[in-house]
Formats: sequence, structure tokens, C-alpha cells
Amino acid sequence: MAISQRNKISVNFSSVGMTDVVFNLLIFFMLTSTLVHPTALKLLLPKGSTQTSAKPQTTISITSDLKYYVEQKQVNFDDLEGILKQKLGAAPETYIALHVDKSVPFENAVKVLNIAQANNYRLIIATSPK
Repeated sequence: MAISQRNKISVNFSSVGMTDVVFNLLIFFMLTSTLVHPTALKLLLPKGSTQTSAKPQTTISITSDLKYYVEQKQVNFDDLEGILKQKLGAAPETYIALHVDKSVPFENAVKVLNIAQANNYRLIIATSPK
């Protein structure tokens, strides 16, 4: 009389579930990395303790060697107002983020502030956390 076992344990390994998990993690990290918007310019920002919840429409950066950038494109200071008017139009209450290296003289930031005030733009000065 032959006795057979009904419950046999399978020794095979199925990696289908692990492949699905890795694929989903890959998609998650690809999607979240596109949401991060780092600035390509290396600036040492001054330290500050206040934060604002306003979302700026564009950024102006001033590097330590006094080069002006609108987003990542280098521009001359004389052309800055025209570029901002072309990019933002005459919409009042438009927010602009100003990224200024901490070694830049304050008068250069004031020049940009004057352009923003003349066109009714709101300026947010970017700082690094304390």
C-alpha cells in the first residue's frame, strides 16, 4: 500500500512580487525627483528665520562675481527690467524670488528691489535656515 503526501512544499522561488515592488519604487522616485526644483547656481545665502508661503513666478539670482541671472539664464543688469516685463507682463502683485550671495554688496540687491517696486512686483528675498 502506497501512502502519498497531500501537502508538498514547493522549493521554487518566484521573484515576480519582488520585481513589482522594485518597479513601483523606481516609478515613485522618478516622479518625486521631478518635483524637486533645485537652483543650479551655487550661492551662499544669508541666514534668516522667517519663511513665506508665497509662490514666486520667477527667480533672480546675483552671484558673488556680480552676474545677474533670471532663473538659470545670465542677463545684463541693463536688460533685467525688460526681461521681467516680457516674462511677467504688467500683472500686479507678482512674486519674484531674489537669491543673492551673501558676499554681494547690498546696493546690488537694492537695484533689483527698485526695478520690482517700479513695476509693482513683490520681492521675496531667499535665505538659508538658521
